[in-house]
Amino acid sequence: MAANSSKKVIFAALIGNFLIFVTKLSAAIYTNSSAMFSEAIHSIVDCGNQVLLLYGIKKASQKADRAHPFGYGKELYFWSFVVAMLIFAVGAGVSLYEGVHKIIEPEEITNIHINYIVLSVAILFEAYPWKMAYDEFNRRRSGLPFFTAVQESKDPGLFAILFEDTAAMLGLFSALVGLLIGDFFDIPEADGVASVAIGIILAMTAALLAFECKGLLIGEAADPKVIKSIRNLFDGHPYVDNINEVLTMHMGPRDILLNLSLDFKNSIPAGEVENIISMFEQKIKQKHPEIKRVFIEIQSRHGHIMNAQLD
Repeated sequence: MAANSSKKVIFAALIGNFLIFVTKLSAAIYTNSSAMFSEAIHSIVDCGNQVLLLYGIKKASQKADRAHPFGYGKELYFWSFVVAMLIFAVGAGVSLYEGVHKIIEPEEITNIHINYIVLSVAILFEAYPWKMAYDEFNRRRSGLPFFTAVQESKDPGLFAILFEDTAAMLGLFSALVGLLIGDFFDIPEADGVASVAIGIILAMTAALLAFECKGLLIGEAADPKVIKSIRNLFDGHPYVDNINEVLTMHMGPRDILLNLSLDFKNSIPAGEVENIISMFEQKIKQKHPEIKRVFIEIQSRHGHIMNAQLD
């Protein structure tokens, strides 16, 4: 369900950005505006990014095989990181270069009213996918503060689009303000300054997205509530003397790997332990369907402490 919601948000952003790109590029060529050209580059980079995110979602849905026994869930994390690099290298890089060039060698913008119309229409077009991404993200954050929800989210396909669309809205307003200042006060350099501002917005967006994706690529633990729920399942259980360790890692937005180290009571017959472990695994997966793989290690508490010291 979450993957389908993310796909809808990405498709909406892709269609909107492509239409906006064609409009912006035409206006940039016609009016010779640096800020408008930067906005056109921004839109086509966003289109490429959305294609990569869709590709990442498709690859992440592949079944586990012999070469990748834990599945392909991290494909989405990898492609989201590539998206961050593209925003920084292409979007921010071209915008900064174009902006600095136009500040040093300013050029007169012709038919500036065309830019006003295009930017105003682009803001309206961009508002719909942004609202769609924000509403979906807002639905999933369950009352958490915005930045806390971003930090704890395991679905980069959603927050990457939210970041991109927010950057797009800020970039459009920057371009509009730059053109207005340049036109009203007769400061041609303002167009280049707006382009630099767009580059800085994109660079900051890329840095934030890269930081979030880095944690997911390295391997983030499951939500503390999930870990607490698993501990509660074993705390005070008649078969378990001690919970030595609970280790989790997100292999994908809805794919968690769980490793447990348990000290079973010595009174349980060895042959019965297999049945008990199977029962535990079923209960865990029923309570948390996002946990796809469960590994339970049988180890005395003392043995676990000794091995931990060796590490």
